Amino acid sequence: MVKHVESLGLKANVIQGSERTVIAAVGEERVDGVSTLESGPGVDEVLPILAPYKLASRELKADTSIVTAGSLSVGGVQIGMIAGPCSVETEEQIVACAKAVKKAGATALRGGAFKPRTSPYSFQGLKEEGLRMLATAREETGLAVVTEVIAPDDVELVGKYADVLQIGARNMQNYRLLEACGKSHRAVLLKRGPSATIDELLLAAEYILDGGNPKVLLCERGIRTFESHTRFTLPLATVPYLQSKTHLPVVVDPSHGTGHTNLVTAMAKAGIAAGADGLIVEVHPDPAHAKSDGYQTLDFKAFEKLMAECRRIAEAVDRTL
Repeated sequence: MVKHVESLGLKANVIQGSERTVIAAVGEERVDGVSTLESGPGVDEVLPILAPYKLASRELKADTSIVTAGSLSVGGVQIGMIAGPCSVETEEQIVACAKAVKKAGATALRGGAFKPRTSPYSFQGLKEEGLRMLATAREETGLAVVTEVIAPDDVELVGKYADVLQIGARNMQNYRLLEACGKSHRAVLLKRGPSATIDELLLAAEYILDGGNPKVLLCERGIRTFESHTRFTLPLATVPYLQSKTHLPVVVDPSHGTGHTNLVTAMAKAGIAAGADGLIVEVHPDPAHAKSDGYQTLDFKAFEKLMAECRRIAEAVDRTL
């Protein structure tokens, strides 16, 4: 059937489910010969996918996808917890962070080696040296590494060290970067842009899926509104709405979504209550002296408290943390 689909000039994406196998035939909306698919061996039915995002749509795959990368699993009963500093600063710092967040219950380590900053004079990250430090932290703790990639040419390099490639909010519609990550075998954490609609987020994910990479996590990290009491506005209605439209797991970022340390725990709990499949939280041994985003970063003690409180919320909604 894959050969038949391809003979019609369509791209065949095979999705293995527990009860059935779906072949997504992606291409032009009107192709002669599509009706012949109905009589193919083993074909139960042929259905059009009405959503503009074909591969990300829940019309294609009813069950939520479970994305696994090393120690991190997102999309199942267990809520994935990604934690660590905004930026990798020293090996001592990132290893200490990794040990602390793992002890508290995190399942993956975040840390920026390449940092896209608003000002060219701000700390830009340690780049490959930072990636090596992240790899050292993984060796010490076993935690999967989540780190940002900012250019198509860097995907292969970052993929050598990272378990999950993060596409930041500024790059959500960097289509060459999306295509490059689509060719990677690494899982991808795609953050919503500060001015992006839900459809634009899902179509950005579609670029990665269409490139052949099914391991995509969507991240709600807040949008820009007229409000000024928080860094961004964190719209948690996004979580159940996305889950009604797509099979891709949804992660919430309460650190960027609020921009204030004292709000992070409350919004992390709210994210779990809303049904989030994962959280990504900034944690640093000394937030007051962090090289980036210290004002929204938890110290180790505050992160332990967050985890304890979030576990109670997770239990109430039949999840584990």
